[in-house]
Amino acid sequence: MRHYQLFISASALALSSIAPSAASAEDGEDAYDSPQDTIVVTGEKTERSLQETTTSVAVTTTERIEQENVQTIQEIYQRTANLSETYGASGFSIRGIDQRGVSGGGDGSTATVFVDGAPVPQEVLSNGPTDLWDVAQVEIFRGPQSTIQGLNALAGAVHIRTQDPTFYWSLRGSAEVSSFDTTRFAIAGGGPIVPGELAFRISGEKRDSDGYIHNVTRDEPEASTDTTSIRGKLLWTPSALPEFEARLTYHHFETEGGYVFVYTDRSVGDYFENPTNSSDFPNSSVVDHDQVTLDLRYDLGGDFSLNALGTYSDTGYVRKYDGDFSPESLAYSDISGAEEIFTQELRLNYDGERLSGLVGLFYNHRDRTRQSHQVTLVQTPGSTIANLLAGSLGQETAEQVAALYVDALPYIPVDYTSDFPSKVETMAVFADARFALTDRLSLLGGFRYDRERNRIGGEAIATFVGTLPDPAAYGPLAPAFAGVNAAVLGLVTDANGSAPAGTRTFNAFLPKAGMEMAWTPDLSTAFVVQRGYRSGGSSFNTARSQLFAYDPEYTWNYELSLRSAWLDNRLTVNANAFYIDWTEQQTNANFGNGTYDAHTVNAGKSHVYGFEVETAYDVSDTFDIYASVGHTRTQFDEFITDVGSITDLSGLEFPYAPKWTLAGGANLRFGGGFNANLNASYRSAVFTDVSHPQADGLVGARTLVNARIGYEADYWSLSLYAKNLLDEQYDQYVNSVTNYAIIGTPRQVGVILEAGF
Repeated sequence: MRHYQLFISASALALSSIAPSAASAEDGEDAYDSPQDTIVVTGEKTERSLQETTTSVAVTTTERIEQENVQTIQEIYQRTANLSETYGASGFSIRGIDQRGVSGGGDGSTATVFVDGAPVPQEVLSNGPTDLWDVAQVEIFRGPQSTIQGLNALAGAVHIRTQDPTFYWSLRGSAEVSSFDTTRFAIAGGGPIVPGELAFRISGEKRDSDGYIHNVTRDEPEASTDTTSIRGKLLWTPSALPEFEARLTYHHFETEGGYVFVYTDRSVGDYFENPTNSSDFPNSSVVDHDQVTLDLRYDLGGDFSLNALGTYSDTGYVRKYDGDFSPESLAYSDISGAEEIFTQELRLNYDGERLSGLVGLFYNHRDRTRQSHQVTLVQTPGSTIANLLAGSLGQETAEQVAALYVDALPYIPVDYTSDFPSKVETMAVFADARFALTDRLSLLGGFRYDRERNRIGGEAIATFVGTLPDPAAYGPLAPAFAGVNAAVLGLVTDANGSAPAGTRTFNAFLPKAGMEMAWTPDLSTAFVVQRGYRSGGSSFNTARSQLFAYDPEYTWNYELSLRSAWLDNRLTVNANAFYIDWTEQQTNANFGNGTYDAHTVNAGKSHVYGFEVETAYDVSDTFDIYASVGHTRTQFDEFITDVGSITDLSGLEFPYAPKWTLAGGANLRFGGGFNANLNASYRSAVFTDVSHPQADGLVGARTLVNARIGYEADYWSLSLYAKNLLDEQYDQYVNSVTNYAIIGTPRQVGVILEAGF
């Protein structure tokens, strides 16, 4: 109830102020000049103030990054309305939509993270190049970006923009020591090479941590981290071509750390106070990432400008994972992969008095490989065994045999080797525009025509490496046991083979239309309708060694926005309300022959609705506050799968879709150089799976409080901080079968010394 009261209060604050602002607009024509805003949004491929951006976007500036000591993109997810981490830090959801697909289906993501315009591969988001040292701004777009971004942006997009070179000298260094034996050393700086024409900037960061989980079998940290990030940038503004700018960026990132997610043993008395893991096989990730971007900009004059952005990234990774969670060597996984992504965009922007917009061409090529070798424990499908035997033995005897068999062989040990190469090539033409019909009313519109060609193949070798139950030990049931043994070996045999590479082509037209009304200079509303899209493809069924085709999925998105500024722009209250209608939804479905008998299908349709409200208030030169609230409701309207028998999952909610997310904070600047920040975030309970009963996969709500106090002099500063100040203990995921969980990070305390000019 309190959440609704907060939303109603924020809305009432905005609406109660409309009358005075409207009255002031009558004083003269100048009242309709746009207010000056310091936050500029660039992720929609044009520069526009936050208050002029109708899309729901949460912006984290350099100032806020420093005030809150934000070091990773995951910390921003925690503090943003209608954003949530999923399955530990392995991913995120926007408005309840998991960026890997709502229930794991599909090859592409529903939301993409970009660093300086280059997409970060989905496989390395959990321990990839998204740390925030020397970052200028982070923009999180909630809602489809299919018209502007196209590929993999059905739910939204995250844009990380790093600091550019300048034509004055600067140097900044940072040293940090904190809990979990964590150390971080970083430096950034640069200046002119040729005054007024060529400048550079170099930044580097080295971070080491033992993590907070101890491995009792190997007697070492379970998820230690060793990360190195080096970035170099050049800015060229040739005097011979005064309206031309070129930015060249190279970024190298490498890390050795824990697996995508790290499990804690729940059988230990208080696993929050004593988080341990007993795996004998290392759960680890090694990631090596190189990225190059070339950004060319030319002001053509007459309100026209031309932009060409090319990006290339080369990512390799090796992941190791203990499949049995125990000190015994029963199951493990060893995965290696690589991904090359090349993108090229050519864009013409126009910024006239009444018409502003852009048209562009886009090309993307992605080449991905993934090889794995694992000994895996496939849960013996007792219900499938009973169904197979019922016709010959009768239901009661069949269930008895199945129970005895599962008791003797609860898991089927399989040595499995696989290779999954894929290629995706995308071409698109797109446009986006705003036309002012009057000084107050503007039309919004755009489109994207997207053509994708993807190719995927698969090869697998599977061998049974266990001991089958001896039929002779079961007397008159021996023939039945012999038959089940043969069926089990048949299941393993079915997992052998190769699927010829399948090539599929998809075309999509993605329109966008809306209107915006500026009621006063500081108050505007807009309504936009646009189509979201994720392409189809082919999914490899491991148990059957076959490719199965699935079709694209689409959304229609209806969004109402409010942008308002009050008290001479010291107070902003912004809000977005949305409704999403989703059809042909891609989902991962199981077809009865064990855990790995699964592939992507188009399972039906669903809907999502909710809102975000974000406000910030500069109370004085020494004090400011900010807050946000997000509400999302999700539901599968039609979701029927075949899991040995038909299962109707209609009516269930999306996994990792919190109904409520709240965040807020305050900054206080004392006299004499002292300053402080206090911020908190709340996420309501979430379901972690899509199954009956869904409540079995529920993890509770959590509230995180963070604080920092510091002293700043002319050339140096010192800060003391605490993350999760109240030491909130919470689960991110619980596996009831293995009794292992992914838990939230405990309280972390640290000190940071910075110096520079």
